[in-house]
Amino acid sequence: MTIPTFETTFAVPMTCDSCVKDVSTSLYKVDGIHKVNADLAKQLISIEGTAAPSAIVAAIEATGRDAILRGSGTSDSAAVCILETFSPSVKDYVRGLVRMVQVAPNLTIIDLTIKGLSPGKYWATIRESGDISQGPESTGGIWESVRAKKEGSPCRGIFGTIQVGQSGIGSVFLDKPIQIWEMIGRSVVVSRDQDGALDKNDPDTLVGVIARSAGVWDNDKTVCSCSGKTVWEERKEQVGRGML
Repeated sequence: MTIPTFETTFAVPMTCDSCVKDVSTSLYKVDGIHKVNADLAKQLISIEGTAAPSAIVAAIEATGRDAILRGSGTSDSAAVCILETFSPSVKDYVRGLVRMVQVAPNLTIIDLTIKGLSPGKYWATIRESGDISQGPESTGGIWESVRAKKEGSPCRGIFGTIQVGQSGIGSVFLDKPIQIWEMIGRSVVVSRDQDGALDKNDPDTLVGVIARSAGVWDNDKTVCSCSGKTVWEERKEQVGRGML
């Protein structure tokens, strides 16, 4: 299936036109990027195309700068899920991030990145419940699995598989016939087994709740009104907690 063009915006620390040129040059080397616009005053970069947000971040970071996703798609068309392990043996409990953007009436792209896991193949699934009070154990079954079995159709609650290499890092870019509103409030589980029992004490099992994310230009703040910290200060703290 051909993925429609969508827009994403990123906060990027830039101080001059040379910075803009440096970032733009790096971005245009990424397959799927069609157009790059920069707002130097607001330190924002907007990208149009079909490239995965994780690939865009990597291209910006290759210039020695940080990148913070500020919005994707149009209003009410984007979601995000922070994946954590509930294992008490893990210090940096945040181990993954799922970015989702609806780019057509019934098509959502999923950009999933995880780190710190043991090498091997993992399954990413949407669960019926958003209850993560007991970690993955309280999230219920795979979303729509019962309906899919009755109709003999593919289960939309199964995102697919992701391969983690020896570095402990894995990423995948998928598209599914799902609308964003259908997933909000549910949870995502990343685990070794697609249908097996889930163990909250397993450091290689991740879980998170799907939350609505800002659309393009819906959030251009660079200073948090609650803490007074800049997005870069907040980003440093998040990275320290394991955020990707």
